[in-house]
Amino acid sequence: MSKIALISVSNKDGIIDFAKNLISLDYKIISTGGTYQLLKENNINAIEVSEHTGFPEIMDGRIKTLHPKIHAGILSRRKIDKKIIEEHSIDEIDIVVVNLYPFYSTAKDPNSAESEIIEKIDIGGPTMLRAAAKNHEHVTTIVDPNDYDLVIKELKKNKTISKSLKKQLAIKVFSHTANYDLEISNYFNGDQFEENLLLSYEKTENLRYGENPHQTASFFKHKFSKPFGISSSILHQGKEMSYNNIADTDTAIDCVCNFAEPTCVIVKHANPCGVSSRKNLLDAYQSAFESDPTSAFGGIIAFNEKVSGEVAQRLIDNQFLEVVAAPAYSDESLKIFTAKPNVRVLSFEPKINDKNKILSVSGGLLIQSADNKIITEDNLEVVTKKVPNKDEIQNALFAWKVCKYVKSNAIVFAASEQTLGIGAGQMSRIDSGKIAASKAKEFGFSLNGASMASDAFFPFRDNVDNAHELGIKCIIQPGGSIKDEEVIQAANEADMSMLFTKVRHFRH
Repeated sequence: MSKIALISVSNKDGIIDFAKNLISLDYKIISTGGTYQLLKENNINAIEVSEHTGFPEIMDGRIKTLHPKIHAGILSRRKIDKKIIEEHSIDEIDIVVVNLYPFYSTAKDPNSAESEIIEKIDIGGPTMLRAAAKNHEHVTTIVDPNDYDLVIKELKKNKTISKSLKKQLAIKVFSHTANYDLEISNYFNGDQFEENLLLSYEKTENLRYGENPHQTASFFKHKFSKPFGISSSILHQGKEMSYNNIADTDTAIDCVCNFAEPTCVIVKHANPCGVSSRKNLLDAYQSAFESDPTSAFGGIIAFNEKVSGEVAQRLIDNQFLEVVAAPAYSDESLKIFTAKPNVRVLSFEPKINDKNKILSVSGGLLIQSADNKIITEDNLEVVTKKVPNKDEIQNALFAWKVCKYVKSNAIVFAASEQTLGIGAGQMSRIDSGKIAASKAKEFGFSLNGASMASDAFFPFRDNVDNAHELGIKCIIQPGGSIKDEEVIQAANEADMSMLFTKVRHFRH
């Protein structure tokens, strides 16, 4: 007696050859709707589900396979259920080949109406898959077209399918249907529920390696949101992006998107090393580069406006660089970059990150909302006797925007919308201040009259005293220390102004 395969697929890749192989192996095929028509058009003998069940497809195809003759045939435990199968003249089904309505691609398409999206919620498909996977001791379940050859090879070699392969395919089915249901849930819930968060992402590529060559890595993108920033990037030229390239470019893009004026951000090892805003991108780049030309070597450079040929020429003439990222490029600039074919040139959709941040820890994950709090002049509280002037406030806000992207403990010195010194990632805020000051001194910047930003409050007055000795005139910081009064007093004694943001920007 012929064995039976039930085939009902949305993704029809490879199904013709697979069905022909099944026929050659003496399988009878039951099929539905579009799959049945495709098989018939290719001269493959198949029985339509409605003929098999004796019940027509109804409700515009919503009811096709939801029938006892189908599900009893799939769920039959062969010897145990033999009597009931014979009593009701049910044919046992040996292979179930199903892939589901394309819900995700339909939901992702901005032109899809909600009614169309809802119709792509598959009911019969997941039901058959789960039934077959549950009964994998007796039934082979195939959800992935890539597994067709694997099954055919085993059938041709052994005339049967091994229990181990059946179980392997069943595991794949349960993962697939779980993910499918969560895609639907995430579509209706958006990003409200953290428990669904990870399955809102899909792997788009395997990277060459992780932070180091002995580590593996992959890049995942959010499924249901319009891509922006690094996830929207288009590689115009250059080598493929590495794990470190992606992480550093993400920081550079996020940072530069905070500025309205033509701005350049240069990032090295996940920290901004030079940032500047000017009337045009060429001047912004030159100023950012001069902030720390040593660290800029081999850096990631991001712009918030279209890159011209003049800017592109200056970049490749001036320094070695890994990545250039900008919202757009002139045709001339793209042609100029080809002189350095290894330089990665990316375009991206500019937008400040508003998605959750995910950090892995041993055996778990930390998930938090994005640090996208914007501070304006109206949000600032002047806590000193001296009130900062307009330039000092502007410099302070500029330094504050940069400080958010510097690893804690973070100190940023700035003047005239240019970073003059950045201290990052130190265990002591004092040490971060010393590093920032040494950077300014090394590259010939005077800090007299500059502003200083700190990502968190000062626990003691020592940072303020040191800033005074450097010539700093305005400090911007969150406030909130039990020593605030002492810190404010130090600023008053030095005739400095101090602004509280009441927002902290730790970045670990």
